[in-house]
Amino acid sequence: MLFRQLYDNESSTYTYLLADEASREAVLIDPVFENARRDIALLDELGLTLSLVMETHAHADHITSAWLLKQQTGCRIASAKVIGAQHVDMPLVDGQRVEIGSIALKILATPGHTNGCISIVLGDDSMVFTGDALLIRGCGRSDFQEGSAETLYHSLTAVLFALPDACIVYPAHDYNGRLQSTIGEERQFNTRAGGGASERDFVEYMHAMKLPHPKKIDEAVPANLRSGCPEGGEFPLDSDWPGVRYTYAGIPEVDRDWLEDNLGEVTLLDVRQGDELDTECALRATLHIPLDELGDRLDEVPDTRPVVAFCRSGRRSALATKMLMDKGYSKVANLKGGLLVF
Repeated sequence: MLFRQLYDNESSTYTYLLADEASREAVLIDPVFENARRDIALLDELGLTLSLVMETHAHADHITSAWLLKQQTGCRIASAKVIGAQHVDMPLVDGQRVEIGSIALKILATPGHTNGCISIVLGDDSMVFTGDALLIRGCGRSDFQEGSAETLYHSLTAVLFALPDACIVYPAHDYNGRLQSTIGEERQFNTRAGGGASERDFVEYMHAMKLPHPKKIDEAVPANLRSGCPEGGEFPLDSDWPGVRYTYAGIPEVDRDWLEDNLGEVTLLDVRQGDELDTECALRATLHIPLDELGDRLDEVPDTRPVVAFCRSGRRSALATKMLMDKGYSKVANLKGGLLVF
């Protein structure tokens, strides 16, 4: 199985990618709207087909990209049936089994943070994705969205803590840079529910917490009940420059076919060194500025037309593209593969 743990800086949300290496089918757990382009780029670079997006609950601190990913990839959306979210293809219930290629996932109902919280367990009990029910040395709050400290205590101690000690815990959030834990660790050391804490210990702890209202709750929860679909169902375009795709590194790229169709509409920037210009080149550049001089000569690059940077392999021109983006150029792209594709 291929596995990646991805992170959103603004909301401290973890998104998880699991994929069957044989079939190349993939599932994303708890994706974030603003990171859809990043996640699609990673899927493309790894040669994966997104089959399913799974939500551990209706989030209050960010908007999911489930609907957007469904529009762009044709994947299905899964979330707890009790939530009743729109655009869901697979309403999930406790004990349900979900298969993505050879990957088996089991659904555990773990309400308490919200009424619709689930945890997702790998079939061999080696990994569990706990959403906001169980966090590393903590847990989700229980003071909104039909939350209940008593219910959450049961979900933690009777459901999640019943998993094997070695089962690795992957939460939906961590605000201190911690990546993972284990059930055994949390059963012993969890600040709120571990170390033999009684229900009264836990409930009084949770009721005594005075937490600020989540900043995005009024925006996020209604949007997540639509699976992230914008009001009116309008489709947000990645770019007003059709044909541009972004890499996982965040670099906009165009391919050879696109460039050949649009040669007359762009400024073609060659960032190779002068001694490389003696070799036969399939492209006639509009402008030649070696990469090591570009930082001092950015003002020479016109911004009246889109800019496509190229070099021998597309590696140096990727940096040139980033430099132009940082300078404020809105339409700039790297030639994918550089001259090697000609």
